Amino acid sequence: MKTDLTDTTSSKINKALVLGRRAIGTPAVGMVLTLVIVTDEENAYDALKAANEASREHPSRTLVVIKRGSRSPRDRANARLDAEVRLGADAGSGETVILRLYGEVVDHAQSVVLPLLLPDAPVVVWWPVSAPTDPANDPLGALAQRRVTDTYAAEQPIEELTARAGTYTPGDTDLSWTRITPWRSMLAAALDQVHCTVTSADVAGEEFNPSVELLAMWLAERLKVPVRRSRSNGPGLTSVRLQTSAGPIVLDRPDGSLATLSIQGQPDRAVALKRRETAELIAEELRRLDPDDTYAASLRYGLERLDEEAAVTAPAPEQPVDVTAVPSAEADPAAGPKAGAEKKAPAAKKAPAKKAAAT
Repeated sequence: MKTDLTDTTSSKINKALVLGRRAIGTPAVGMVLTLVIVTDEENAYDALKAANEASREHPSRTLVVIKRGSRSPRDRANARLDAEVRLGADAGSGETVILRLYGEVVDHAQSVVLPLLLPDAPVVVWWPVSAPTDPANDPLGALAQRRVTDTYAAEQPIEELTARAGTYTPGDTDLSWTRITPWRSMLAAALDQVHCTVTSADVAGEEFNPSVELLAMWLAERLKVPVRRSRSNGPGLTSVRLQTSAGPIVLDRPDGSLATLSIQGQPDRAVALKRRETAELIAEELRRLDPDDTYAASLRYGLERLDEEAAVTAPAPEQPVDVTAVPSAEADPAAGPKAGAEKKAPAAKKAPAKKAAAT
C-alpha cells in the first residue's frame, strides 16, 4: 500500500501511517527500531532496497531523508515536504516513509524526523554516501544511538578514515569495518588451532579500500606486531599472511568468493569468504546497537603509526640495477664474459630498528 502526500507535515504523515495500518489489518506497531537513511536521489533506491531486505530480520520503521537541492533563490526560500508512505508488501516487514525535503526545511531535517520516531525504540542513522565528518554532532546523528557510515563510498576513503578516528564517538561504526568481520573470525579461528607467537603480518588488497587499512590496524592493535599493507588488483581484500614461530599462516582470496587457508603442517582448506551485499552488512549492524570498542581501538590505532612501523620492520625494497653503469663483455672484450656479472649493485641498507610506540 502506497500513499503520496504533497506539501505535507509530520502530523499528517503519522495520521497516514495509522490509517494505512488499519487498512491492511495490522493496527498494532510491531517495529523494533527506527532506521533513518540520509541519502540523495541517486542512491535512495539501492539503500532502500537493502533496508527492506534487512527488515525481514529486524522489522523497523524506515525513514528515508532525501534533501533536494533548489536551483534558484526563490525555490530555496520556499520550504516544502513531500512524503511517500509505504506499508505491507511494499515496505518489506516494516514501515517505510520516503521524505523529500525542499528549500529551507533541508537545514532542519531533524525537526521533520523527530515526530516520526517510534517511542521507546532505538534509533539508527545510516549515511550510504556523503556522511558528515562528525556523525555524532550532526543534527540527525544526535537523535541516534547508532550511527552507520561507509568510508568506501567517500571520494577520499583513506583521508575520510583518518578524519573518523579524530571524531569518533561511542555508537559510531562503518560498513568498511563490517565487511571484514568474516576475515577477523577466520584469522582468530586459525590462530586458535596453532600454539605459536605471531611476529609480523602482511595484508594485501586493492588500493583506496579502507577495509584493508582497518584489518591491518586491527591486527597491529590486537597482536602488537608490525603489519605491512600491500596493494593488489583486488577485488577487495585478497590475502593476509601471518609470520609465526610455527610457520606462516596464509588466508588467500584471489577471486572475491572462495578463500584458501594455509597453516604450516596442515593441509590447505577451502573456506567460503564471499563478498557480502549491503543488506547483509546493515542486518549485521542492526544486531548490535551498543558501542563497538574493538572498532574504536582499531580506528584509533592510526594509519600514520601503521605506515611508520611497516616501513621500519619491512624488508628494504631491492634497488634497481643501472645497466648503463655496469660494463659488459661487449664494451670490454678483454674483460671476459663474466666481467659484467662480477660487478653488482650495492646492497640496500636496512632501515634502523626502533621500538614501537606504546599502546
